[in-house]
Amino acid sequence: MSNQPLLELLQRESIQQRCESVYETFGMLTLTVSKENLLALCRLLKHDSALQFNFLSDICGVDHYPQTPRFETVYHLYSIPFKYRLRIKCRLELDESPPSVVPVWQTANWHEREAYDMYGIVFVGHPDLRRIYMWEGYDGYPMRKDYPLRGYADHYNPFGEARSQGAEGA
Repeated sequence: MSNQPLLELLQRESIQQRCESVYETFGMLTLTVSKENLLALCRLLKHDSALQFNFLSDICGVDHYPQTPRFETVYHLYSIPFKYRLRIKCRLELDESPPSVVPVWQTANWHEREAYDMYGIVFVGHPDLRRIYMWEGYDGYPMRKDYPLRGYADHYNPFGEARSQGAEGA
């Protein structure tokens, strides 16, 4: 299926003024957006009658360490009535936090918790941002590229690496 009909819809000014770029990769259209425009863009994509991206299938985190900006959140959307697929990417510095998209899609609740638990990405306005896989008090974020393969040494993991001062895992 061609992406041309969707690309034409995405060329509208209301969408273009919120996006940094629109491109196609591996057969899927991708929008890049700043964290300041993310929530407004998501609302527009969901509620626009010509788009109706009413299904958020996934949110994932990406660590581009040692590049800057370091992190990226990636959102995969699907329009059930029109069968469109779309990817949104939002790059973030280590200390930046994107807004939660839970007000737009309730299913974002679990996806955002996973990105928080694995990468330490904090979603502003999330209703219950706490770990989902690791226990509360777990030291670090296991999917970060600078996280040691054996984890950090503690009572349960005596073979892990010693935690250095200033490490970015906590």
